[in-house]
Amino acid sequence: MEYVWLIGGFILLIVGADVFVEGSSNIAKLLKIPSIIIGLTVVAFGTSMPEASVSINAAIAGSNSIAVSNVVGSNIFNLLVVLGASALILPVHTNATAVKKEIPYSIILAVVLGILLCFGVSFAEVVLPEISFFEKISGATFTLGRIGGAVLLVLFALYMYWQIGGALKARKSGEIEELPEEKKMAPFMAVELVIVGLVGIIYGGDLVVDNACIIAEKFGMSETFIGLSIVAIGTSLPELVTSMVAARKGESDLALGNVIGSNIFNIVFILGFSAVLAPMTVDILTICDIIVLVAVSIVGWLFAKSKQIVSRLEGGIMLLMYVVYFVYILLR
Repeated sequence: MEYVWLIGGFILLIVGADVFVEGSSNIAKLLKIPSIIIGLTVVAFGTSMPEASVSINAAIAGSNSIAVSNVVGSNIFNLLVVLGASALILPVHTNATAVKKEIPYSIILAVVLGILLCFGVSFAEVVLPEISFFEKISGATFTLGRIGGAVLLVLFALYMYWQIGGALKARKSGEIEELPEEKKMAPFMAVELVIVGLVGIIYGGDLVVDNACIIAEKFGMSETFIGLSIVAIGTSLPELVTSMVAARKGESDLALGNVIGSNIFNIVFILGFSAVLAPMTVDILTICDIIVLVAVSIVGWLFAKSKQIVSRLEGGIMLLMYVVYFVYILLR
């Protein structure tokens, strides 16, 4: 029965996120916000709501590995699969500002997350003289405490201040074209979609985290693996659908902004808020996954920077990289 509830939870997450993004995007357009900023903020926040719901609920329930692994796994999936698949559909033209600012910022945040976890390192009490450093570190635990969570939330506030400032500047300069009347959604309807979408996302997140834990226990799988694979992929489906649709419509700014913005939200808002609610402890494998995240983020940045486009070939390479990574987490 838990499989039925898990699937039902994913459906609610996807439908809820879709409705939320539809309403949020229309609100943003009514306010005349540029596409790249819509992607980096409104759409990114909407498609990150499943990760938020799952990770925050997991942190409260004490499932620390799922809370952190879900975010790290989702970010890796976003970069390699969401951006890669979008580029395969239609080469993604990159925004110069995003390449210079937002993508490097997302890389820095991944490094900051690793550093904050390392500040909370704790080794086993019994340490034999003959134990090597690698054996010692393999048994260590890493904690993201409330102070670390607060640091991430401050970085989230700075990010939002930065984006809002950019939006106001764009409006003042008159860069945004007025939407035709027939394409405008009534403000009340847009707000209603946002509320309905949030309800679906939150309830769906509860179903996913509860039943994923049950299935993990039955198969003897670790919470880290479940968080990095099933839950991470499931909660990243809204990003995948949104970016692929945007790429198909030629909305490269929206596709790229959704991926980068979601990755930033996932780290600074979701993990920051989760850690403030309940400190999260993980093992060395999660640190390894963060290193992988930093590495693939740099690769994605280099692809986006080269000729200001992510080509179909580069998209294919990114998808192949994810296959290799998935085999790695399956076998370890």
